[in-house]
Amino acid sequence: MKFPAILFGAFCALFSCSANAQMLAPGINDDYSRHIFRDPITVSMPYRMLSPEKIKEGKKYPLVLFLHGSGERGDDNESQLSVGANIFSNPANREIFEAFVVFPQCNERTWTGKIDQRTFMPGAPIPEESPTERSLMNLLDTIVTKNPVDTDRIYIIGVSMGAIAAYDLACRYPERFAAVVPICGAVNPNRLKDAKNVKFYIFHGEKDEEIPVISSRTAYRALKDAGADVEYSEISCVGHECWPWAFNYPTLLPWLFSKSRTTAF
Repeated sequence: MKFPAILFGAFCALFSCSANAQMLAPGINDDYSRHIFRDPITVSMPYRMLSPEKIKEGKKYPLVLFLHGSGERGDDNESQLSVGANIFSNPANREIFEAFVVFPQCNERTWTGKIDQRTFMPGAPIPEESPTERSLMNLLDTIVTKNPVDTDRIYIIGVSMGAIAAYDLACRYPERFAAVVPICGAVNPNRLKDAKNVKFYIFHGEKDEEIPVISSRTAYRALKDAGADVEYSEISCVGHECWPWAFNYPTLLPWLFSKSRTTAF
């Protein structure tokens, strides 16, 4: 079967040669406050956070955890905002979809640790949780404790390397997340039965040569077979960088913010 070898080769190229982060107009994401999360696992993790403009007493708000791709790795606490942040900070969406939006920044090779050619193959052993992922969950716990977060409406959006981590966290912690949006990601389809109560909206570019589109097609079928609530949009004639199309889907944010956590696990 050629798929796993092709997929592995594509991932090696993707993670060893990061694209430069996109440049944004000055000040466009200044509403994201700057923070450094410190814990014994990673020492420090930069993150930016957008909060509701007017927090009302007694009201709780959804939280979006956004996991960037390989091109935004580092510790400048800026690059991670180059993809996706302005969707939530633009005034029209911010007024309609009041939420806490968190953009951590990964300074490791990947969010999920080592990836080998068996990681995404059916029947492969479940990889050990990475220290960075444990820090992400500790960061999430800290933000939930300190802010009026609706714990039934915690979402993950992941792009490329971040989409791989989004799948992984949904499978490890399905009781924590209401919905996940993996954009051009991959996962061992056998693991998705553990996340059948999480809602998914999957996006992928048809012409993706870095993470082949078969990875999302396979994930969609596995989730459907498990009885999950899942949507799939395959963007025709587009390669790996399909996220601008995904972010401009008019149904994406209404779909995301309508979802609540399933209580039965």
